[in-house]
Amino acid sequence: MQNEKQLNPKLVEEIWDFKKKRKAIILAHNYQIPEVQDIADFLGDSLELSQKAAQTDAEMIVFCGVRFMAETAAVLSPQKRVLIPDMQAGCPLADMITVKDLRSLKEKHPVATVVCYVNTSAVIKAESDVCCTSANADRIVKALKNKPEIIFVPDKHLAAYASRRAGKDLIIWDGHCPVHIGISVQDILRQKKAHPAAKVIVHPECTAEVIDLADGVFSTSGMGRYAKEVEAKEIIVATENGFLYKLRKENPDKEFYPASEAAICPDMKLITLKKVLWALKNMQYEVKIPPRIQKRAKQALGRMLEIT
Repeated sequence: MQNEKQLNPKLVEEIWDFKKKRKAIILAHNYQIPEVQDIADFLGDSLELSQKAAQTDAEMIVFCGVRFMAETAAVLSPQKRVLIPDMQAGCPLADMITVKDLRSLKEKHPVATVVCYVNTSAVIKAESDVCCTSANADRIVKALKNKPEIIFVPDKHLAAYASRRAGKDLIIWDGHCPVHIGISVQDILRQKKAHPAAKVIVHPECTAEVIDLADGVFSTSGMGRYAKEVEAKEIIVATENGFLYKLRKENPDKEFYPASEAAICPDMKLITLKKVLWALKNMQYEVKIPPRIQKRAKQALGRMLEIT
C-alpha cells in the first residue's frame, strides 16, 4: 500500500487482523480519501464494487462510500453483513427524491417506465422498473425507446445526456449532484488555457454546457480506462477530485488536473481508517434492507443487467 509508511502501522495491522477475523472485505469508492483507497480490497464505482463483493465468499462487507452504495451491496448480498463506517455519509443527489415523490410522479404518468439512477436509495430502486449507471444510462434509455413514456430519476443532467444520446424525450426529475454541477464552463476553459495539450474528460452528472467541452464523457471506471489507453500525457478531469489519486497512481507517466479545485464531496471524505477499524472491531453501523424492498430493488438491478 502506497500510503502505509505515512500511517500508524499498528492501525493498519489492526484493520487487517479484524478483517481476517470477521471474514470481511473492504470496498472503497473512487472518491474516498487516499489512505482508505489504499486499504481496500476492491476500489471502483459503486455498483461495480457491490457486484464484486457479491461474487466473494466474504461474510462481511465494509463499504467505504455513502449510504446508498452500502444499501446496494446489501441488496445484492442479502446473506452478507454490510457495514458502513460512518452512518452520516449520505448523498445529496440520492436524497433529492423520496418514495412519496416518485409515487406521485407515477400516478401522473401511469403508463410510464421508471428508470432510476443507481445513485438512489434501495426504496427508490424498489419503486422503479429498471436501474441504470452513469456508464449505461443512454443504452438503457435507447433500449426502452419504444416505451410510450419514461420517467428518469433523480439526476436531471444525466437524464438530459441520456435523452440526447438515445434520441428519446424523458420525464425528468429535478435532481442534481452539487459537486458535479459546481464544475463550470469557466473552470474547463481556464484549465484548457493553462494546459492546451490536455484532453478533457467529464462525468455525465455535469451540466450539458460542460459536457459539450469534453473529449470524452465517462463514469469514473470509464475515465480510468480512457486514461490508460489515450496517448495524451495531460488530462483535465471533471469529477470529484478524490478520483485523481487513483488516476495518478495508475498512470505515473501522465499529468492529471482537476477541472475545479472545489469539486470535493464532504460526505465522501467522512470515512477514515479509524472508522474502518471501529466498524470491524465493534461490528457497528450495519445496513439492513427489508426483504420485500431487497427483492424488488434487486429486480430493478437485474433488469438493467439483462438489457446491457
